[in-house]
Amino acid sequence: MRILFIDWGNYGKEDIKSAMTDEGHEVISFPFEASSSLIWEQLIHEPETEAGLRNTLHDRTPDVVFSVNYFPVISRVCQAEHIRYISWSYDGPYILLYSNTINNSCNRVYVFDREMYLEFCRAGITTVYYMPLAVNTKRLELMDQKLASLPPLSYDVSFVGSFYLEKGSCFEQIETALPEYSRGYLKAMIGVQLKIQGYDMIEEMLPFILNDLYKAYPVKPLTEGRQPKGFFYEYHVIKPWITTIERIDLLEAVAAKYTVDLFSHTKDFTTPGLHNHGPVDYFHEMPLVFKQSKINLNMTMRGIKSGIPLRAFDIMGAGGFLISNYQEGFLEYFVPGEDFVYYESKEDLLAKVEYYLSHDEERKAIARNGHEKVAASHTYRHRIGEMLNF
Repeated sequence: MRILFIDWGNYGKEDIKSAMTDEGHEVISFPFEASSSLIWEQLIHEPETEAGLRNTLHDRTPDVVFSVNYFPVISRVCQAEHIRYISWSYDGPYILLYSNTINNSCNRVYVFDREMYLEFCRAGITTVYYMPLAVNTKRLELMDQKLASLPPLSYDVSFVGSFYLEKGSCFEQIETALPEYSRGYLKAMIGVQLKIQGYDMIEEMLPFILNDLYKAYPVKPLTEGRQPKGFFYEYHVIKPWITTIERIDLLEAVAAKYTVDLFSHTKDFTTPGLHNHGPVDYFHEMPLVFKQSKINLNMTMRGIKSGIPLRAFDIMGAGGFLISNYQEGFLEYFVPGEDFVYYESKEDLLAKVEYYLSHDEERKAIARNGHEKVAASHTYRHRIGEMLNF
């Protein structure tokens, strides 16, 4: 099969293209701009991109068009040209999925969060499917040779991730502009959600202060869009802020008792017992951190309702030991205490960090089981085979 690959700077793109060629497909790259500097409307309708894609389709005659994340501008052209468009979203939730183009008959859109998939099903949308994320375990296993040539390093507890503060947060600006009642309601809502794992209460509580949020920070909805009312405030303001608070709180608690190594774009964050190394390269450096860490933490972004985030697959795929917050999606494919470990509270996390730092063989066995299960069923080759078997 000849695949036109929409080529932008997403994580895992080289692994996905490699999986496609390993499966016997021909891959043609179409350069695409999808940086955060673009406004959403440019990814919905952009004449220059549409013309370039249309010309490439006529010149190269691919069988399907494929992209990581969904882009309405791509779907628009594929619908007009009567060619199948496959997309696989690793961002969640993702606002462009709420474009009206999602109903285009050319689409086969995969999302990694089952709850998001069910949301679209309940809305009567038949072009969206559920597909967990994946890793290239073959490449990650080969990195063990590189590891052997490097100076030995060992991290007790590591976290690779963001605090969502690199580009600033509008949360504090919005909070300050709210009336006193709504400000107190917002703080109470966040405080309660922070104490709950595995259940999302923000969506059902948000409508009570939605009008005040809009007055404090007006947001223009997508043109030709169907995103839920309050989507921006829930997923781009409140839940990232909850994630920020949660990650800082948990890392401070762990670092108070154990040495923590942080790898993040938030270079100025510091707390006693924590070493901030700054960011690491996703492709070459991050897997080495996972391999050299006794415990790798995953604290899922609160906007992901049930899905397994990419970072968790990255950790297990690299052979690292994973302690994660509870996510329902894990239980579909992995056994807690056998393939990975999850925590239910700050106290539970601290207890499990203490336990697994002192039980080396048990920890290594769990990491090995997780890796073997990922290698057996959750590689990019598995996913590409499923997605192209339509």
